[in-house]
Formats: sequence, structure tokens, C-alpha cells
Amino acid sequence: MSEGGQPIEIELVPAGEAVAAFRRTRPFAETSAATLAEALAGVSDVERVIARAGTVLVEPKADWRYYWLVIDGEIVAERPEPDGSYTLAGTSHAGEGFGETPILSGKSYSPFRVTAQRDSLMMRVSDNDFWKLMSCCPSARKVILADMGRRLQAYQVEALHREKLVSLGTMAAGLMHELHNPGAAAKRAASQLRENLKRLQELSLRSAGKPKTQLQIECMHSLLEQAMRGCHMPAMSSIEQSDAEEAMSEWLQSAGVENAYTIGPALVAIGFQKEELACAREAFEAGAFSDALNWFEALVSSVSLVCAVEESISRISDLVMAVKKFAYDERSPDKELDVHDNLQSTLTILGHKLRVKQIGVEKRFDATPAVIRTRGAALSQVWTNLIDNAADASPDKGQIEIATWNEPERADKPAQVAISVTDHGSGIPADVLPRIFEPFFTTKPQGSGTGLGLEIVHRIVTQKFGGTIDVESKPGMTRFIVRLPMNSPVSSQATNSSTS
Repeated sequence: MSEGGQPIEIELVPAGEAVAAFRRTRPFAETSAATLAEALAGVSDVERVIARAGTVLVEPKADWRYYWLVIDGEIVAERPEPDGSYTLAGTSHAGEGFGETPILSGKSYSPFRVTAQRDSLMMRVSDNDFWKLMSCCPSARKVILADMGRRLQAYQVEALHREKLVSLGTMAAGLMHELHNPGAAAKRAASQLRENLKRLQELSLRSAGKPKTQLQIECMHSLLEQAMRGCHMPAMSSIEQSDAEEAMSEWLQSAGVENAYTIGPALVAIGFQKEELACAREAFEAGAFSDALNWFEALVSSVSLVCAVEESISRISDLVMAVKKFAYDERSPDKELDVHDNLQSTLTILGHKLRVKQIGVEKRFDATPAVIRTRGAALSQVWTNLIDNAADASPDKGQIEIATWNEPERADKPAQVAISVTDHGSGIPADVLPRIFEPFFTTKPQGSGTGLGLEIVHRIVTQKFGGTIDVESKPGMTRFIVRLPMNSPVSSQATNSSTS
């Protein structure tokens, strides 16, 4: 319990001396000397602690057994981070107390490293004696409970912000990969399109000096209209497509078309069949037919490339919209929120992570309706955490199931929409399961998890939506089930309070 070889000094303090020291602090300032003396008479030990600047009083995860009063000096609490660094969590100055929150909330360990920032003098009592003081000193009890409430509120705000940043980091990492793919595809298509335009110009110049008959003009005009009919052709299986390309290429080669096995796949890709090219074969001589088909293939290929660019830009727009929904979820007014749309936006953002591990996602969206009435309350953050955890737990080439259904109104609960996220990993051990919603508790390797994700999920679902979250787990299966009221009473109260 020291740093840099600087020990702390601990000695027992007589009750009479402790009364004067206690009354110099804010928690016991309003307690009379007589009342405090009577209370301390029932206390087993009061200890005076002297610590030099830099001395560590409590290490993270160490047993928490005392309530402390700072008589002089300054004490800081720091949170350990996955990378080994520490972040300031709170400060106690002269006249203030600390340590009530772990005791009152039933925690037996410290989540923080507690250090003397300056040379400090403190008084401390054991957790058992703390309860005696709480029962004997009403004014002190009021201050201590207020301190605990303030610290918990600050923790919740800060923890929510931290977990939001973690979720945004996860989202940003996936987003960079997601944007790279359509961006690279659009760049390749634009490059090929430039080459096609050059080839189109050369073929146009070659045929410009040759007069065209009315039949040839009408035929090419008809083919152009068909080429521009759209980008989304009926999908074919790999075998069907290969057979169609082979048949088209052989037909073109038999007609004396140059580059037949290059032109054939391009024409099939945009939906052409050889019967639709019969007019051109009849209207053109053999040499002119070959030039016309090569020119037409360059045009058709250019249309396909434009479609690829359009699809890539649409994909980028979808990603930006998904991020916008996530980022502005909390700022939205009272509204109807489609849970299915919310889930799909999250899957879009996490798509890369799922593809890296080749994880399949089975969606069974059976809830009708799947709309809840609420204010934006970081619901996307719930799905991000649950699906991200499911992906981490799943083996390569595993499967995640996301299901929704409706649960009708009953006497003891309103109508609800239920959402489950299931993975087929190793499961959660039975001794760990009761603790998964505790803050800072994680089973992931150091540096891989904050221990805040499920605690934040639980708080958002229960406090912001008035819903419930349950978990079922066994080897090979873990399922989280979220139930949300169709009309959230919590969000309604939030709305009313914000307008009053």
C-alpha cells in the first residue's frame, strides 16, 4: 500500500480526539459533539492515516473495507484503462468523505486506484462501524447519501459517454472498411469507363465514314433503348450465367464477330439474348456487323460501369445514413421508431466485422408492428453492443440469429415488441452469468473490453425505455432478449419534463 517506497502511517485515535476531527468535515459538521461522542463510543476503532504525496491507498480490485474522511490534503480516484493508463474519476478535498459508495452499494472491492495527491491526513472507520455511524447520526446520513447520489449520477453520465465513444469507435472502424469497398469499386469502374470511352470514340470514327441504311439505324436505335433499360437484371445462378455466356459467345463467333468471347459476357451481364441481336445480323454485312457489335459492347460495358458507380455511391449513402441515425438518435424529438430499420442500420455498420469472420446473420423479423413510440435514446447503441458481442463470441463461419416478435398487452404489462440476439459460441459460465450487467465486469482478455457495454445496455433498456433484458446461456448458445413497451412510459415522462 505504497508507491516509491513511501509507507502510510496508521494509528488508533481516542474517541474524544476523533470527535473534534470528525466535526471538521462536511458530513459530520451538523452533528453535535455529544451525539457524535455517543456514536463513536460504539465504534470499535477509529484510525488516523497519514500519507505522503503519491502514496497509493487502495489498488484497483483490492478489498474495500473503510469509510474515509479527509482532514487535510487531497485524494484522487483513478480508473484503470485497458492500455495500462489511468483516468481521473474523482477528487476528495479537505473536509470531504469518500468510500461510501462501494459500502452502500454492496461492493466488496474498489474499481479505482486511490492515491494521495498531496501530503494528506485522514480518519477512517471500518465498513461495520460506518453502518453504526449512519444509524446514530441523521444529519451525517443525509450528507453521505447525497454524496453517494452525486457520485453515482456523475458516474452514470461519464460511463454512458465512455461507452458511446467505444461504440462509435467500433462503428468508425467498421465504417472505414465499409467505405473502402464501394469507394475502390467506384474508382475501378471510373478508370475502366475512361478506357471504354476511348474505345467508343475509335469505333465511332471507324464507322463514321460508312453510310447507314434506315434498317441499320432503326435496329441500333432499338438495341440502344434496350441497353439503357436499367442496371438490375434478373439474377442467374453461376451455372445459368456460364451457359448463357458460352451460348452468346459461340453465336457471335459463328457470325464472324471479332472479340466474340469478350463481347458475349458483357451482353449477357446486362440482360441481352442472341435473339435480340438478330436484327443487327440481318441489317449489317459481316464486317460491319462485327464493328457494330464491338461498338455496342463498348457502350453496354460503359452502361454497366455507370451502374457500378451508381451502386457504389448508393452504398456509401446508405452507410452515411446509418451513421447519421446512430449519431442523432438521442437528439430526436418524440417519434415513432421502427425497430427493424434500427437493427438493419446497425448490421450495415457492423457488416465488415461479420464478413471478416464469415459469420452469417439469419433475420426473422416477425414483429408486426415493429414500431415503438419514444424519444431517441441510444437504441442503436444497444444493438451495436449485443451484435458486436455476439460476433466476438461466435466461431469463424458461425451464425447469429436476430428475431423479433410481438407480445400482447396483459394486466401486469403493456404491449411489447421483443428482440432476441443469439450466438452459438461457448456460452457464459453459470457462475459468471449473474454478474454480466455489473459495471467494469468483463470476461474478455485485457485490452479487448471495457466491462461497461452490457451495463450500459441494461441501463438504456430499463431506464430510458422502461423495458427488460434477459439472458439465456448454455454451451453452444447465448441469447439476449430485449422487451420494449410499444409506448415507452419513461420516454413520455422525459418528454413532459423537458417541456415543463
